[in-house]
Amino acid sequence: MSESRGTILIIDDDPFFLKVLSDTFKENGFTVISANDGVEGVKTFLEKSPDAVVSDLVMPRMGGVSTCMEISRLSGGAPPVIVLLTSMFHEAPHEHGAPEMGARVHIPKSTKPVDIVIIVEQLLTRKAYQQV
Repeated sequence: MSESRGTILIIDDDPFFLKVLSDTFKENGFTVISANDGVEGVKTFLEKSPDAVVSDLVMPRMGGVSTCMEISRLSGGAPPVIVLLTSMFHEAPHEHGAPEMGARVHIPKSTKPVDIVIIVEQLLTRKAYQQV
């Protein structure tokens, strides 16, 4: 078995989307952990310290904005790559200069799963180079 390319936490209350995105990340060499809502996602983040978090925007108990902001706060000076998925806009993925709504990158949920993986890969690579 080859070495993992990183650990990804996917937080989404849609079981079908969660499976499709998880399978796509696994097929591309990542270790995947998942959570069904923001409360579970924050708990899982604290337990597993993933390299990246991909969170849905609209979820029960704790929405994506609160989830991303809480994960960022709890991570201290070394936040993971945080991506927010939303079905509320259909524009191209957008990166912000500073985190907005808890994430630097917002991706439409309609984006192909493999493209989400590519974006996360690029963000992880950039983060690795910035730490050198």
